[in-house]
Amino acid sequence: MVRRVPELATGFVVIVIAGLFLVYALRGAGEIDTGGYPLQAQFGSIGGLTVGADVKIGGVVVGHVVSETLNPTTYAAIVKLAMNNKIKVPDDSSASITSDSLLGGSYVAISPGGSNSMLKPGASFPVTQSAVNVGDLLGKFIFSMGNGGGTSSSKGSHSSSSAALPQ
Repeated sequence: MVRRVPELATGFVVIVIAGLFLVYALRGAGEIDTGGYPLQAQFGSIGGLTVGADVKIGGVVVGHVVSETLNPTTYAAIVKLAMNNKIKVPDDSSASITSDSLLGGSYVAISPGGSNSMLKPGASFPVTQSAVNVGDLLGKFIFSMGNGGGTSSSKGSHSSSSAALPQ
């Protein structure tokens, strides 16, 4: 019986710590949906963009992606954003999906316009740029290099320079 008390105490401590981590994780996930004002953007392709991804202006995080849905008539991806209340975005701004690096995650980059009027809560960006799939671009580049890009094709077996050789 004496041996079981430390084992039970250790198990209880592990369960309490796991519960604390769970509460911390759930509280952190709830912060994505709270606060800020909503904006939305429509993209042809969102690539690897996920819910919770950052929204940045000039590299500074100013919001988060709240949801991603598909417009059933246009088949465009609708991305809803939660913007920081202190940051107002001009109504002629554009939104694009970019990535941190070749292996990094995607985020929404906002390029502010020069208008004096700001986007109202719930408004859409007038100009958007879809995600660029780096893997597809690399594949096209490699395929174009393999199809004679920069190399000459030889249809005959004779070279015109062989007749000019001195004997």
